[in-house]
Amino acid sequence: MSEQIHGSPLVPRLRGFGSNIFAEMSALATAEGAINLGQGFPDTDGPAEVLEAAVDAIHEGHNQYPPVRGIPVLREAIATHQRNRYGLTWDLETEIVVTAGANEAMTATILATCESGDEVLLIEPAFDSYWVAIAMAGAKPVAVPLTGPDQRVDVERLAASVTDRTRLIIVNSPHNPSGRVFDADELEGIATIARERDLLVVTDEVYEHLTFDDAVHLPIATLPGMRERTISISSAGKTFSVTGWKIGWACAPAPLVQAVQTVKQFMTFVNGAPFQYAIARGLLLPPERFEQIRADLQRGRDLLVPGLQAAGLQVLPSQGTYFVTADISPLGETDGHEFCRSLPRRCGVAAVPSQVFYADPYPRPLVRFAVCKQPEVLAEAADRLAGLNLPT
Repeated sequence: MSEQIHGSPLVPRLRGFGSNIFAEMSALATAEGAINLGQGFPDTDGPAEVLEAAVDAIHEGHNQYPPVRGIPVLREAIATHQRNRYGLTWDLETEIVVTAGANEAMTATILATCESGDEVLLIEPAFDSYWVAIAMAGAKPVAVPLTGPDQRVDVERLAASVTDRTRLIIVNSPHNPSGRVFDADELEGIATIARERDLLVVTDEVYEHLTFDDAVHLPIATLPGMRERTISISSAGKTFSVTGWKIGWACAPAPLVQAVQTVKQFMTFVNGAPFQYAIARGLLLPPERFEQIRADLQRGRDLLVPGLQAAGLQVLPSQGTYFVTADISPLGETDGHEFCRSLPRRCGVAAVPSQVFYADPYPRPLVRFAVCKQPEVLAEAADRLAGLNLPT
């Protein structure tokens, strides 16, 4: 280049998205030799038969480009899973597309359906990639926070936030980072808004199998009048503890799937051919295997929570996902980011500040801890947290 570029070459609408909080906290954990409960990835591999199916697929020569929409056997497994579990019927040829994880499905959906200046309603705290995808589309995020000690959806405020520029609503349940599983009343309230205002709904259901106690995941697409206006997104990484495989999918009426695919094919084109065969095997596992996976994760939550409480933290109820959220204000702390920066040094545990999941990242006293680790790791983390010497 003949002339030096002055300032950041990054376009202005993306300049607010700098260093990744997960990388920052993971680096701190490594530097301090801390247990990393910040980033949400398991420290064990998934079901043996799923792993073996990937190896078999490699040896059988499934190593070249798969079809853009995903291999037929995976699309058929997704359709079967959706029908058997939720009573949702999707045509595997026209209403399902396989993606490079749920993140690509979400980004492709937003890019495919939003023009510059459109508004996207989302419930905050919201996963960080949503904000970036909305910015990439040139759209505007309109955040409606969960409210009260139970972290419920404020349906009235959501309805009042709709304008003539509103294009879609993002619904993440089971919800990261809060751990809430939205109930039928909340989902019906969201559905009513979508039907009355003719909005699309995009769902992030990656934790659909990972609910606790008596919480039950209800896809909003099952509600009256919602199948035709919903893009349902999920993935296999969280359920089967293979987060590095990045196999996700979107299910929707054919015109919506075609729109998502149009963008998706110019992002990754295709991905993970042998892993697609393995996930097809996983989705057809018997119900008792899914229950075992769910119960193991719930035991992880129940191991960590007493340690958080013994440290003086107020633990918010977690009904699902890989996470629990704790309020640090009983300790006299107000800034979750500063707390998380000091935590690895103070007690040898790393976490993530929930404030990074909000539109305005001002200091908030909420911190997210991952529970998707081996029992002995969580027990050690609980012991370290219980002995936390506060204040510094």
